[in-house]
Amino acid sequence: MNRLTSLLLTSLTAGLVLSACGKNESAPTAAPAAAPAPAAVASKIVVGLDDNFPPMGFRNEKNELVGFDIDLAKEAARRLGLEVEFKPIDWSAKEAELNGKRVDALWNGLTITEERKKNIGFTSAYMENHQIVVVPASSAIKAKADLAGKVVGVQDGSSAVDAVQKDPVAGSFKELKKFGDNVTALMDLTTGRLDAVVLDEVVGRYYTAKKPGEYRVLDEHFGTEEYGVGTRKDDTELLARLQKAMDEMKADGSAARISTEWFGKNIVK
Repeated sequence: MNRLTSLLLTSLTAGLVLSACGKNESAPTAAPAAAPAPAAVASKIVVGLDDNFPPMGFRNEKNELVGFDIDLAKEAARRLGLEVEFKPIDWSAKEAELNGKRVDALWNGLTITEERKKNIGFTSAYMENHQIVVVPASSAIKAKADLAGKVVGVQDGSSAVDAVQKDPVAGSFKELKKFGDNVTALMDLTTGRLDAVVLDEVVGRYYTAKKPGEYRVLDEHFGTEEYGVGTRKDDTELLARLQKAMDEMKADGSAARISTEWFGKNIVK
C-alpha cells in the first residue's frame, strides 16, 4: 500500500465513524411551553362622570365629589370589594372615554337610549327622568309652542339634545344653543342670554329649588327616559357584577336610603 492509498483509507474510515456518531445522536428536546399568566383580577373601577351635574355628581363647597350617583357607586363598589375612582370627563365624549378604556363605567344620570345601546352595555334602569323646560319666573312662555323664535339651551352630549331635536317644535326655535354643562346654561338663562333651558328633571328641580322665585318649570316636557349604569359592551363580567350589586341594594333598602337622603323620598325604580 502506497502512502496515497493509506491516506485515502484513513480519511474514509474517519468519515464513516463521524457519520455513525451523527446518526446515533438524539435531537435536542424542546423546552416545555411556559404556562400562560393568570388573568389579572381588577381591584379598582374608574367611574366617568360630569362633575357639574347636581344632585347626581358634583363638587361641594370643599371641592369634594358628592352626589346621589356618587353614593350609589360607592356602595356598589364596597359590595364588590373594589376601590372606586371618580374621573371627571367631557360628557359629550363619554363613549370615547369608555371605549378607549380611560374609564370603566359611566355612572352619572346616563340615559338609556337605543342609539347608545349600540356602543354601551347598560344595567337595568334604576331611575325615571323627564326632560323638563325651565324658564325665568317672569317669562311669558307657558307651553312648548311658545318656544317658537326663542333661544333654547341644552347640555352638549346629553339626552336633552336628542329629546328636543325629535320634537317638531324644535324647528321653530331661533337657536338651540349647546353648553358644556347645565349649570352654565342656567346661568345664561338668569342673565337673559337664553329664553329657556331643557334639562334632566332631577337636575332642574334640584337647582331651581335652591333659588325659589327665580325660575318656573313648564307643565309640558320633552319626554320620559330612564337612567342606567353604562359599561363597555364586551365587559360583560363587570356589567353582571354591577347589576347584581344594584339588585341587592334595591332589595335590602340601601338604594332607597340613599335616594331619601338626596331627594327626600325613594325614587329608585
